[in-house]
Amino acid sequence: MGGTTLIDKRARPSGVGSFSTGGIIQMSGCTLLCVSLIFSLCFILAVSCAFLGDNEDEPYFKSILNEIALTNPGIVLLGENVDVDVDEPSIGIRWSVLGCGDGYVLNGSAGVHESDSCGLPAMYLQIYVDNYVQPTVIYDPSQLPFVSETGRRRNIQNLAQFDSDHTLDVHLDRLYPFDTYLVMTTLHATDISGSAVPIQKLATIDQVSSFQIGCSDMASYEVLNASMNGGTRLESRDIDLNVQRPGQTRTFALALFGLSWMLTHATVASVFVARKQEEAALVIRYIMLALAIILVIPQLRNAMPDAPGYDGVLIDCIGFFPQMILTSVSVVALVLLIILREFNHLSGMADMSEVSVDIALSSAIPSFPPPRPQQSSTAAFPKRLILGTKKRTTSVVLEHGRSSDEKYLLGEKHGQHSRPQLDLQGYTFPPRRHQHLRSRSSRTVVVGNESCGFSEPVKSSSGKSAKKHV
Repeated sequence: MGGTTLIDKRARPSGVGSFSTGGIIQMSGCTLLCVSLIFSLCFILAVSCAFLGDNEDEPYFKSILNEIALTNPGIVLLGENVDVDVDEPSIGIRWSVLGCGDGYVLNGSAGVHESDSCGLPAMYLQIYVDNYVQPTVIYDPSQLPFVSETGRRRNIQNLAQFDSDHTLDVHLDRLYPFDTYLVMTTLHATDISGSAVPIQKLATIDQVSSFQIGCSDMASYEVLNASMNGGTRLESRDIDLNVQRPGQTRTFALALFGLSWMLTHATVASVFVARKQEEAALVIRYIMLALAIILVIPQLRNAMPDAPGYDGVLIDCIGFFPQMILTSVSVVALVLLIILREFNHLSGMADMSEVSVDIALSSAIPSFPPPRPQQSSTAAFPKRLILGTKKRTTSVVLEHGRSSDEKYLLGEKHGQHSRPQLDLQGYTFPPRRHQHLRSRSSRTVVVGNESCGFSEPVKSSSGKSAKKHV
C-alpha cells in the first residue's frame, strides 16, 4: 500500500515471556558468591591497614625529652611499661633512668627515643622509691659496655632500668567498665656522696592493654633528721597515676552487656510464644533455644575485655546474674509447659475412651417398639360422638403402668433402683406419657341430611364396595 513498509515481526518462542526488570540486572548465584568473596577480601585488607604506619609515628616520649633538655635539664625517669593487675590489686612500673641536657648525658649514649639531647646519665645514682631505706636501684655508668665497632655505650636494660610495685586504690573497682584506679608515689635520687640529685621529670606511657593512664608529676621535698637542727631538706619528685578503661574497652563491654540482655529477653518472650503452642514438640524447640542461650551468656561475659572475676561487680549485679536467673526460670517454665501439654493430652485420650465406652454401651441396649393398641372385635363401627364432650387420649398406651420389658431395661427387676433416663440420639427412653385433650366437636357430625365425616362400607348390587354415610 503506497509507501508503507510492513515490519517483520518474528514470532517468539512459546516458552519465552515478555517481562520488565526495571533496569535491575539479575545475577546468578555463582556471580553473587564471587562478588561476596571480593567484598570480604577488600574488607579484610582495609582492616589490616590499621597495623601499617605505626612505626612512622613519632615516639611518645620524644617531645617530652626535647622539652626537658631545652627548659630544665637534669635527670628524667620514664615509665616505659605499666602493668595493671586489678585482681592483686597492684600496678608495676618499668622505669628507665635518663639524663637530658649538657653535663647529664653519658658520652656515646645520646639518641634515646630519637632525642639527640637525651641519653644515659653520666653520673652515679642511687634511686629510692616511696622513701624506702634501701635504694631500689644503683646506677653506675662504668658498668655499661662499649660497642667495639662504633664505640657507643650499650643500653643494658637491667643496668639502666628498674621496676617498682605499687598498691592500687580500688574503691571504684566494682564499676567495671567505668572503674578507675589511683596511684601516688614519690621518688628521689642521690649521688655517690649521698647528696640529693633533683629529678626533673616523671612520665609514663599513656595507654596499655585494656587501660588508659593519665599521669601528673610535681616537685616535692623531704626533711631528713628533723629533730636535729631543723633537719636536712631532700629534693624529691611525686607522680599521680589515674588508671581507667579506654573508650574502646567500654564500648565493647557495653555492647556485649546489651547483647546478653537481648538474648535474655528473647528467652522470656519464647515462653509466652510457647504458651500458644498446642503441640509439645514445638515447645521443645524453644527449650533448646533457651538452653543454648544459657551457654552463650557466660561466654559473652568472659569475652568482655579484661573483665574481672565473678566477685559481684556492678555489671554482674545488673547483668550476668539476673540474666542467668531469668533464662533458667524461662527454661523451667518451658519444661512445665511440656508437662502440662502431656497431661492435657493424656486427659483428652482418657475422655475419648470413656465416650467410646458409653457409646458402645448405649448401642448394646435393645430398643423395643411401643405396644400397639388392641382393637375391639365387637365394635365394628365407631360409636356416635356427642357434640360438646371431650375424650382423654394418649399417644402411647401406658395407662396400666410400665411393661415388664421396660422394667427390665430400667433396672427395676430383682429389687434394683430405676436407672436414669437415657438420651439416645434425641430420643428419650422410656417414653413419657403425653395426654392430648381433643374435643368431639373437631369431628364432623351428621346434622339432618348432611354428612359428618364418618362412612360405612356397603356393597352395592354390582358387588363393588361403596361408602354409606351415617
